[in-house]
Amino acid sequence: MNGGYGAEFATVAVAHALAVASPGPDFAIVLKQSLAHGRRTAVWTSVGIGCALSVHLGYCILGLGFLLARSPVALAAVKYLGAAYLAWIGVQALRAPARTGDVDLAGGAPTDRAAWRTGFLVNLLNPKAALFFIALFSVAISPATPKRVQAGYGLWMVLSTMAWFSLVAFVFTRAEVRRRFLRHGHWIDRALGVVFLSFAAGLAFTTLR
Repeated sequence: MNGGYGAEFATVAVAHALAVASPGPDFAIVLKQSLAHGRRTAVWTSVGIGCALSVHLGYCILGLGFLLARSPVALAAVKYLGAAYLAWIGVQALRAPARTGDVDLAGGAPTDRAAWRTGFLVNLLNPKAALFFIALFSVAISPATPKRVQAGYGLWMVLSTMAWFSLVAFVFTRAEVRRRFLRHGHWIDRALGVVFLSFAAGLAFTTLR
């Protein structure tokens, strides 16, 4: 990564890391696949999530973020919608009840293609994922940043997303870790809720040019 874009990349990487670690639909489907069908299915689901992410990133890189940056009203709207979305994640995490051991174990394991498709559709059809990336490209990435650099950011986010959810799959297919998470997972939710509320407040009070 060019040193001139280091600070911008760091902002993108931190924002993306906070988003991808949130207890949302992507995490939920990987957790479900891990517990119900095992490691292979969960990893293919993780790959599908990353591939869907490339769709959101693609239309942002192709100009949607740039167009929004030229419209102060639209940019402000995206900023506050993005902040509200992050705050909603935070509040939901803070309100999460203690987890139980109820797991859907019905049915056999899906094929690799079916597992990939499940992850792909869960992410692609989530409008909040689209809103997050539109806000990220509008607020955190300068319109002057070359498309090849933006594509590098995108490649990082796709690969790190696949890696993160594959790690989740490896962790939650271990029986002892699964039991520990079900016992203490609500405290993890609350900690993430505080982080997301802080990030939402920072975004809401950001001064735009």
